[in-house]
Amino acid sequence: MRMEVYFFLKSDIGNMEVKKVEFEHKSVLLKETVDSLNVHPGGIYVDGTLGGGGHAYEVCKRLKGQGRLIGIDQDDEAIKAASKRLEEFGDMVTVVRSNYVSIEEILKDLGVERVNGIMLDLGVSSHQLDTLNRGFSYKADAPLDMRMDVRNELTARDIVNTYDEMELYRIIRDYGEDRFAKNIAKHIIRERQKKPINTTNELTEIIKAAIPAKVRMNGGHPAKRTFQAIRIELNKELEVLDDSIDKMIDLLADKGRLSIITFHSLEDRIVKNRFKNNENPCTCPADFPVCVCGKKTKGKVITRKPIIPKEEELEDNSRAKSSKLRVFERAV
Repeated sequence: MRMEVYFFLKSDIGNMEVKKVEFEHKSVLLKETVDSLNVHPGGIYVDGTLGGGGHAYEVCKRLKGQGRLIGIDQDDEAIKAASKRLEEFGDMVTVVRSNYVSIEEILKDLGVERVNGIMLDLGVSSHQLDTLNRGFSYKADAPLDMRMDVRNELTARDIVNTYDEMELYRIIRDYGEDRFAKNIAKHIIRERQKKPINTTNELTEIIKAAIPAKVRMNGGHPAKRTFQAIRIELNKELEVLDDSIDKMIDLLADKGRLSIITFHSLEDRIVKNRFKNNENPCTCPADFPVCVCGKKTKGKVITRKPIIPKEEELEDNSRAKSSKLRVFERAV
């Protein structure tokens, strides 16, 4: 586990070497998410996907100088931007450069046993998409990178140039949900036999050639689903989410809440099912008069239907369009 911890004391703020970073990211479902945590002064809250610190800032304001905010992110640029944004809250804030899948170890190292709330804002940030040299976007030419943590050695270029045809087909089909996955995989294999595929533009042109012109004219950008699939595979996004939810719920204090914002059906399905299983973990047959498996509920799902953005937010931030918020409350 890679982990870097930053403690920001008020006396140190003037000497902090946090470079000015233009980290533009509009926090999605900001009020709804922070409201869902039921923040109270003196509580301990974790933002597992700190980003630019938008959600964390609102939580800190509601703590009214009492309590603690622990922010986790694997992106160095996010760490710098959020640290600058949250510096006014001084030693209430601890920022850790790591992946939220390591939350148990992070909290243990910080001497924290239970927390009152955890939030996740999943997917790629606006800043990552708009920083073209990161290679997340199909809208501009850049090296094929897509790493959320640049300390990792594997890049999108490695996936595109080394995965075999069946592996490419699988991730584009499963993570991109693209009906042309098989043809896209074939085209990638064929083109990389001529020369390595190094840039986003090169990959985009290959994808376009694999999709019928009529579909390209009427649908969204033809490369969107494949880029999403490669990014998810590279950063192990679904595996990390699936491996984290149960342990996050276990780390909550009584009435503590876990609030998760998702951006596509694969993420939302994992969150919905994990929440449901934690609310009702019983594996006994439905016709059993009493439970004999011994598995007890860990709490309740607060959001029977996900919370989605209001029209005003969608008008102001188009990237909020597919977002959904689900909330679970712990009962100890």
